[in-house]
Amino acid sequence: MGAVVSCIQSVFRTIGNCLTSVISGIGGILHAIIGGIVSFCNIIISFLTCGYCGRRGGGGRRSRSRV
Repeated sequence: MGAVVSCIQSVFRTIGNCLTSVISGIGGILHAIIGGIVSFCNIIISFLTCGYCGRRGGGGRRSRSRV
């Protein structure tokens, strides 16, 4: 009788570990997707506020005075 209970406990423990791994994997995927969306939004905002284009195009407009 003890062997049957031990076997059932082992089955439930294995199922629990499986579910935990699946949920952890889904969480990791969602974390990566959300991080990518945030990075993309930062790039768009930086471009629209001339953070990117201002750095590239604005470098040659500075004048240096020779004294």
